[in-house]
Amino acid sequence: MAVYELPELDYAYDALEPHISAEIMELHHTKHHANYVAGANAATEAIKAEAEGEGNGDRLRALYKNLAFNLGGHTNHSIFWKNLSPNGGGEPTGELAEAINEAFGSLEGFKKAFSGAALSLQGSGWAVLGYDHIAGRLAIQQLTDQAGNTSINLTPLLMLDMWEHAFYLQYKNVKADYVKAVWNVFNWDDVAERYAAAKK
Repeated sequence: MAVYELPELDYAYDALEPHISAEIMELHHTKHHANYVAGANAATEAIKAEAEGEGNGDRLRALYKNLAFNLGGHTNHSIFWKNLSPNGGGEPTGELAEAINEAFGSLEGFKKAFSGAALSLQGSGWAVLGYDHIAGRLAIQQLTDQAGNTSINLTPLLMLDMWEHAFYLQYKNVKADYVKAVWNVFNWDDVAERYAAAKK
């Protein structure tokens, strides 16, 4: 039985247009995300079989790396889909807005910092707004690839996929236009819920 399953989206593939095209959304969800789910399940089964068998360290090391990549892809996308909404955009409110102002000076300061993190990634990765449990405040980090370079202490609240499959069919190599467009569909209600849960 599969451990991980591809989640259904809360909206139709064309619901985020014109900011993110239906073609991108369908390919992104049914191909890329689905492949990560399949890869995470295959890696989980292979680790179990290896551990019950020879327990070869070199093979286990490679399998755990494969699991981190695929499970990272599944986890990141599962958050990302919820971070988007056809009714998104606008501005955060309440405690989330206060936390953004405290950490970044203003919403515009946050948008500049988050967009900067997204656009300065080398290669593939994610921009992540998270709750830093040690500092007790919001922080932005870059997630390189699918699973590296962020603190394990950070609970992700808002994630932006900067892999080429997330934008290239529509925006080509002009990543800045994609980053500008996605602010119109960010689901601040979802981010606020994640923030409230992370603070508990």
